[in-house]
Amino acid sequence: MSIQTIPPAQRSGEAAVAGRLSTLDRYLPVWIIAAMAAGLLLGNFVPGLNTALDSVKVGEVSLPIAVGLLVMMYPVLAKVRYDQAHRVIGDRKLLITSLVINWLAAPAFMFALAWIFLPDLPEYRTGLIIVGLARCIAMVMIWNDLACGDREAAAVLVAINSVFQVFAFGALGWFYLQVLPAWLGLPATSADFSVWAITGSVLVFLGIPLLAGYLTRTLGEKAKGRQWYEAKFLPRLGPWALYGLLFTITLLFALQGGTITSRPLDVARIALPLLVYFVVVFGAGMLAGRLLDLGYAKTTTLAFTAAGNNFELAIAVAISTFGVTSGQALAGVVGPLIEVPALVALVYAALWTRDRYFTPDNLRPIRTETAGEKP
Repeated sequence: MSIQTIPPAQRSGEAAVAGRLSTLDRYLPVWIIAAMAAGLLLGNFVPGLNTALDSVKVGEVSLPIAVGLLVMMYPVLAKVRYDQAHRVIGDRKLLITSLVINWLAAPAFMFALAWIFLPDLPEYRTGLIIVGLARCIAMVMIWNDLACGDREAAAVLVAINSVFQVFAFGALGWFYLQVLPAWLGLPATSADFSVWAITGSVLVFLGIPLLAGYLTRTLGEKAKGRQWYEAKFLPRLGPWALYGLLFTITLLFALQGGTITSRPLDVARIALPLLVYFVVVFGAGMLAGRLLDLGYAKTTTLAFTAAGNNFELAIAVAISTFGVTSGQALAGVVGPLIEVPALVALVYAALWTRDRYFTPDNLRPIRTETAGEKP
């Protein structure tokens, strides 16, 4: 079998998607860059802003940022058709592949990148490894939605990542920071992880919007029907996900603006392995989905849930374990600086593959007969 390239005349998927996007969606990279710049300016030039934003917290996360995350997550989870969850759970290829990439391949790859790029900077190296262990439970829903991935699959995979995160984060931290370095003859890092802090983060940043989204769809469809819910209600609710995203990015960079701008070389050294990580893991997810013939929507969901990381959790763990001014915390903060523009770019990359390697009707790979093969 071979993959047929779609002629240029048929490559209308991306244009069609762009035509359906609102102004907010179409120029999302511009708004994100503007939000990052605004946050850096606020953090550097508004006295006392950092203290005010960080004065009230949910766990170790600033309350305004927590609110932004909840506002960002709720509309996306309200779009999920929860009555289709059984279809995703029954797809063993998708679930097993996601678990292998998320909890075996991706953390090991981040461990290797941390030692390759930061062998002389143990604090940043440790922070990068912690980032690799924190699987995404938040922003991935946004990227998956923009790339026309499978919402139901994303919700299920995020929920599975959340459960694994509660039980596996501490054990994997112990393994990658202490056990594996000792086996390889490398310096080990001592770190204590609070299972309750991780559990609280998952319950707040996924549990609350997930319950709200489920109740909204269930009660909305019961009262008005699915046609009204999806044609009338969701278009009004949908933009709030991006409002929440931009608000969160602005505040996150406002809180850490001084740290980022005062250490540009350190930021660059942390950023390089992160960029490699996002591109390689996303590419591995897309390739695995194509080889397993999952179709475009599930393949895209697999790739984004593998490439994204839960920087909120990574930052919270780094701050609570090593301190707010630590190099480990800085590595966590640099994460969204690189993840946001990188994954926005990968949204367009995913749409590009859809137009060229997946059929427009069922969005599964186009297969053609080659010499010596049977149809």
